[in-house]
Amino acid sequence: MARNIEIKARIASIDALRQLASTIADGAPVDILQDDTFFNCALGRLKLRAFVDGTAQLVFYRRADTQGPKESFYEIAPVHAPEALRKTLTLAYGSAGRVKKQRSLLMVGRTRIHLDRVEGLGDFMELEVVLDEQESAEDGVREAHRIMAALGIQATQLVEGAYLDLLAIKSGL
Repeated sequence: MARNIEIKARIASIDALRQLASTIADGAPVDILQDDTFFNCALGRLKLRAFVDGTAQLVFYRRADTQGPKESFYEIAPVHAPEALRKTLTLAYGSAGRVKKQRSLLMVGRTRIHLDRVEGLGDFMELEVVLDEQESAEDGVREAHRIMAALGIQATQLVEGAYLDLLAIKSGL
């Protein structure tokens, strides 16, 4: 299973952070619209991620829902019939919710910087430091801290859980 180190932080403005992130990124940002449908899953999280061009991915992941850098284990599979799969998985497992976002993706080496405007929540930044098979989680945590510092992200900005959890909290569920 693939692994990375992740953090999520609430930010005041995507525009301001985008400029700063661009100064350390390997290239220009890529803008992506994502529509994630989450399904009930006892062993982690399962989501169907649909893109505006009609492509999609089925993503399974497991990670602790804590603040700060954490190790995440994940598998991603391409999907060729997203609407049929969404219907099938909803019937089989039940839908846990939906998250729609506008994402700007910037790369700094092996680290993905996501600048997300999440419908109903606001602006966030995520880091995903992709780990090699033999690499320790501590190596990824060090890199996450280095990039957080370069972007001016403070520990007080870090949030726990997934966007789905934050939406549930906001709606009082």
